[in-house]
Amino acid sequence: MDSNQFREASKQLVDYVCDYLDNIRDRPVLPSVEPFYLEKLLPDSAPEQGETWPEIFKDIEKLIMPGMTHWHSPRFHAYFPTANSYPSILADILTGALGCIGFSWIASPACTELEMSMMDWLGKMLNLPEEFLFSSGGNGGGVIQGTASEATLVTMLAARSEALGKMSNETKSLDKLVAYCSTQSHSSVERAGLLAAVKISGLEPDENLSLRGSTLLEAIQSDRAKGLIPFFVVATLGTTNSCAFDNITEIGKICQQEGIWMHIDAAYAGSAFICPEYQHYLNGVEFADSFNMNPHKWLLINFDCSALWLKNRNLLAGAFNVDPLYLKHDKQGQVPDYRHWQIPLGRRFRSLKMWFVLRIYGVKGLQEYIRKHVKLAHDFEDLLKTDQRFEITNPVVLGLVCFRLKGSDELNEKYVKTINDHKKIFITPCRINGQYIIRFAICARSTEIQDIHFSWNELKSVADQMLTESN
Repeated sequence: MDSNQFREASKQLVDYVCDYLDNIRDRPVLPSVEPFYLEKLLPDSAPEQGETWPEIFKDIEKLIMPGMTHWHSPRFHAYFPTANSYPSILADILTGALGCIGFSWIASPACTELEMSMMDWLGKMLNLPEEFLFSSGGNGGGVIQGTASEATLVTMLAARSEALGKMSNETKSLDKLVAYCSTQSHSSVERAGLLAAVKISGLEPDENLSLRGSTLLEAIQSDRAKGLIPFFVVATLGTTNSCAFDNITEIGKICQQEGIWMHIDAAYAGSAFICPEYQHYLNGVEFADSFNMNPHKWLLINFDCSALWLKNRNLLAGAFNVDPLYLKHDKQGQVPDYRHWQIPLGRRFRSLKMWFVLRIYGVKGLQEYIRKHVKLAHDFEDLLKTDQRFEITNPVVLGLVCFRLKGSDELNEKYVKTINDHKKIFITPCRINGQYIIRFAICARSTEIQDIHFSWNELKSVADQMLTESN
């Protein structure tokens, strides 16, 4: 494909993308294929001779779209949002064309320096303490990770390295290290513990599903008495199950007095903190050693873009610093080399997406977007309150509503399965305190009030059918 063919093909594809997103309501949100459907439709091996773009283009609709779950459908209410916007898509096109691998400053100075600036821009939007910013002139700074799971893992490894460095050679042992999180924390915390080969202790939250300082302190004291070494705590702002908030002020004070690293995971809820009315959830962030949120969830920046800030970037860079001659350059030490801040060596020019989106939408535009989604969630909450067959199980704070049919877990499990089998809307469940709960998240950029009413009518219709049958 030469440049002229590329111009023609890209124009055709851009038109297709626009038509897809403009008309996404016309597609069932869930596919109707069976496992290995594509294996039966594709040749056994790659073609010997190259094919033409028109042949490939027609197979997008024929082969790929039948197997797509449409995450950007306004009837997609599962999991959490995954961000999508035209400025971000444009940045991805440019990123693909530039093709730089920004593992060090010299590998592409713009790649490193734009990321540093964008992390400071976003940090200021969130009103993070100055210590987390490059502009403070101290040891703080931010980096774009692939996911919040990676952010948890790299900070845990940095904290582990620091803890091991404080042990004598005679007492140095991973078996003694213990990290803490709420039982409501994301499964990635447990997974990070497996990868870091350290014990993870899940602590029970209070009646509001918030991990409290007293619970943490009791666990720390108990473990120290057993000869264990507490070294790391993950506090969550906006849990996956119910969007609950750990008490980071209480937890942070305990971590500070006990000399333990506190990492805050605000993957979903963190985007809302650009709005002043939600920044009170950040009270206590000043005690954190690291803070993470995902612009690729709710800030219109396409996956992958997970923002991690540290008070002392040297602890992270020092934990991963392997410096062969072929990666050295004469500006080392003057500017960060991001390869020391992450698991892989290579990294894409992800800050371009942030730059394009922040400039096109502005802070005000992004705040309006967050507030619209929160209002739609409360609109759905109000609809639930009109029907006594439903109960709202958790406070609606941001863009997630947790509810269930009054009745058994078995009834609710059948209810969710029936709704998703209809493929008109897509919802996912969770289990809180042993109870089966239904999650309804406002996800798509294009969601409007009529989409909430469409989803509510489907939920009511299936409830009518099921409850009539059961009687």
